[in-house]
Amino acid sequence: MVNLRQFLTAPAAPDSPYAWLRLVAAVLVGTVACVGTWSVVVALPVIQDEFHLVRAGASFPYTLTMLGFAFGSLTMGRIADRFGMAVPILIGAACLLAGYVLAAQAQSLTAFALAHGLLIGVGASAGFAPLMADLSHWFVRFRGLAVTVAASGSYLAGALWPQLIQSQIVAQGWRSTHVLIGVAAASALVPLSLAFLRRPTAHTMAQAEQATAAARGDLGLSPRSLQLWLMLAGFGCCMAMSMPQVHLVAYCGDLGYGAARGTQMLSLMLGLGIVSRLASGLVSDRIGGAMTLLIGSMMQGLALFLYLLFDGLTSLYIISGLFGLFQGGIVPMYTVIIRTYLPPREAGMRVGLVMMSTIVGMAAGGYASGLIFDLTASYRMAFLNGLAWNLVNLVVIAWLVFRPTRRLQPA
Repeated sequence: MVNLRQFLTAPAAPDSPYAWLRLVAAVLVGTVACVGTWSVVVALPVIQDEFHLVRAGASFPYTLTMLGFAFGSLTMGRIADRFGMAVPILIGAACLLAGYVLAAQAQSLTAFALAHGLLIGVGASAGFAPLMADLSHWFVRFRGLAVTVAASGSYLAGALWPQLIQSQIVAQGWRSTHVLIGVAAASALVPLSLAFLRRPTAHTMAQAEQATAAARGDLGLSPRSLQLWLMLAGFGCCMAMSMPQVHLVAYCGDLGYGAARGTQMLSLMLGLGIVSRLASGLVSDRIGGAMTLLIGSMMQGLALFLYLLFDGLTSLYIISGLFGLFQGGIVPMYTVIIRTYLPPREAGMRVGLVMMSTIVGMAAGGYASGLIFDLTASYRMAFLNGLAWNLVNLVVIAWLVFRPTRRLQPA
C-alpha cells in the first residue's frame, strides 16, 4: 500500500516513464468520458421518432450537450489548474452517471436535452480540454505528440462507442442503453482518476514559465490578442466540422442508405481522425502548431467540398475517411500554440477558453445544419455554410502565419 501511494503521488519529471504512463491513462479517460459527445449523435434518429420532431428539434439535445461541454471545458480546466486533474475526472464520472440515468427517464425533449446539457456534456468535458492542458506539462520534447495523443481519446470514443450504442439501441431500446452507458462510464473513470494524483513540480513549472516568457518576447501579439484570434479560428473550424460529424447518420438515412451505414461512416471518419491527430502531433513538433493548423484547415475545406460533388454510397465512405484524415489534428493544435506562448499556470483555463469556442462552434453548426435542412429539405446549403466558416478559419490562421512580422513560429 505504501509503494502504491508513493507511485501515485511522488514527484516526476517531464518526459519520464511516468509521463508516458499518464498519457496512456489520459487516452483511456478521454475514450470513456467523451461517449457523452457521441451517444446523442447515434440516438438522433430514434429521438426524432420518439418525440415526433423535425430535424432541427432533434438536433437540440446535441446543441445543449455541446454547450455543456463548452462550459465544462473552461470550468474543468480552472479546477485542474488549481486542484490537479484527478478532481475533474471524478466530477465528470458523477455527472455522466447522473445525466444518463436522468436522460433514460425523460418523457419530453426538454428533459432529455437538459440532462445532456447540464450533466452529460459537462461530465464529458473532463475527457478533453483539461487532459490536453494537463499532458502539456508532462512533456517538452514531444509535447505536440503528447497533446494530440491525449486528444485522440475523444476520437477513439467516436470510433468505438457508436457501434456499441447502435447495437444496444436495436437490442434493448434507447432508454436501457443510456443507463448502461452511465454506469459503464462512471465505473471506469473513478479508478482511472488515481493515475492523475501527481502534479508537476515547482521546478518544472518555473522552467515552463521561463520558456513561454522568452517565446512571448518574439511573439508580435499580446497574450490577449492571440487568445481572441485563436478563439475566433476555433469557432470557425468547428462550425465547418460539425456538418459531417453531427448529421452524417441522418444524411445517410435521407439518401436511403440507412442509419447503420451512416454510423459505420462516422466510426471510419473518427477512427482515421486518430491517425490524423497522431501525425499532426509529430509534424507540429517539427514545424510548429500554427503551420500544422493551417495545413489541416486547407485539407478540411477540400473534404467538405467533395461532399458537395458526390453522394454515392462508396463515395461517401471514401470522403468520410478523407475528412477524418484531413481534420483530425486541427483542434489539438490550439493547445500546442497556447502552451508555446502563454503562461503554463493558466494552461487549463486558456485551453478551456479556446476549446469552449470550438465546442460552441460545433453546437451552433450542428443546430444550424439541421435548421438549414428543415428550410431547404436538403443538406447542400448546410455543406456550403460549413465551407464558408472553414474559409473564416483559414483566413485567420493564414494571417497569423504569414503576416509581415512572421513571428508566430516554433519557439
